[in-house]
Amino acid sequence: MADIDVWVFDLDNTLYPPKSSLFPQIDTRIRDYIANFLGVLPEEAYRIQKHFFHTYGTSLMGMTREHGAEPRPFLDYVHDIDMSVIEPDSALCSALEQLPGRKLVFTNADARYATRVLERIGIGHCFETIFDIEAAGYLPKPHAATYRRMLAEHGVDPATAVMFDDLPRNLVPAAELGMTTVWVSNTAEWVTETGVAPDHTVEHLADWLHTEVLPLAPRPAIDTPTAPAMVPRTPYTQEKP
Repeated sequence: MADIDVWVFDLDNTLYPPKSSLFPQIDTRIRDYIANFLGVLPEEAYRIQKHFFHTYGTSLMGMTREHGAEPRPFLDYVHDIDMSVIEPDSALCSALEQLPGRKLVFTNADARYATRVLERIGIGHCFETIFDIEAAGYLPKPHAATYRRMLAEHGVDPATAVMFDDLPRNLVPAAELGMTTVWVSNTAEWVTETGVAPDHTVEHLADWLHTEVLPLAPRPAIDTPTAPAMVPRTPYTQEKP
């Protein structure tokens, strides 16, 4: 991790733990949206939902391609959820603040929702940008073209970047592009194996960053003048992204 200068994080079930039970709310609302839009029973809607997820990467892409659904109403409906189930995470905030380099969020959700989640956790100020499903042109992970678009738009060299995700299949394109990959382990039913091992597997993101990454992270050099300065020097301040 010594050569890493860009840290790319998935959002759901990565920057907060699955036990928060936030994503199950979204899962249920996706099912309900499909049921209402197509006029089918919840059981059939759930089958369609999972078919779209495994076929396209998101239910949204399946609904837009096969049924002409508009993305914005879909996103607004499925993300109208109770955020109080997420706890602020001071340990994660501390770790992210200390990571050297740029931090980005790369999510199949939209930026409105992502911003609410990040602020609830208390880490919104840690990130330079959110590359969301709208920025991706509604082409979700794990489509490789979206990874290339994200890297190009934000000037990221994959050789010095690391990606964190709770879905192993979302790490495959990142690895193929040369990024270091970290799987934030998740045992939910929608997690499927890919047969490709990530570079690192972690159970608790904040703990791993504090114990395995930060001790090895480079520290900024201290500028110690060899002689008294003739002119008062401007103090160095580090801007948060």
